[in-house]
Amino acid sequence: MSQTPLLLALDLTGTFAFGLNGALTAVRAVRLDLVGVITLGMMTALGGGIIRDVLIGSLPPATFNDVLYLGVAAAGALTAFFLSVELERFTGLITIFDAVGLGVFSVTGASKALEYGLGGVQAVLLGALTAVGGGTVRDMAIRQVPSVLTSDFYAVPALIGAALTVVAVSTEVHGVVTALLAAAVCFGIRMLGVRYNLRVPGTPRNRFASGGSGRVRRWWRRNRRGR
Repeated sequence: MSQTPLLLALDLTGTFAFGLNGALTAVRAVRLDLVGVITLGMMTALGGGIIRDVLIGSLPPATFNDVLYLGVAAAGALTAFFLSVELERFTGLITIFDAVGLGVFSVTGASKALEYGLGGVQAVLLGALTAVGGGTVRDMAIRQVPSVLTSDFYAVPALIGAALTVVAVSTEVHGVVTALLAAAVCFGIRMLGVRYNLRVPGTPRNRFASGGSGRVRRWWRRNRRGR
């Protein structure tokens, strides 16, 4: 499905927000120079789409066929570099833009996967990968556990947005309206997660795992002193 001006505007808004948010996250986590900030911002904004295109065989990736996306992602990263202190006051607005990008990327990612003949399950996964893949690569680059695996609702809304897109295509009602609805549902779930601090359930804390390592260390120290 070719992008309408509205979807293109949302896509570019999401790209800018991802570049901005990704660069801000990198600035908070580690000390980086201008090149590092721009690299990680663009990695966040464009990485998911590049991974998707490589996996489905759409080469060269669409990002490298349209300099507009590269420019918008770089602009977001540059904004974060020069205005990182001032932007701390607008984290709520940045989160909103980021949620817009999450919704749009999950829809466009799933749609492109279906266009290349992949099945529904694969399209859902690739739609979510498009939305969260860039942030995951960024976190790995700065030696952090990817936030999508440990933080609040982020991957879940992307999976839902991609699944709704697959359902719309399979029922032959896919179009601008249904794409916007799927993106809006993803956006809404993400914002509810932020508002109410919703999280994906984690594994129960194992008593032995939480205290066992300490007991092992104490046992080891006693035995070393006894030698």
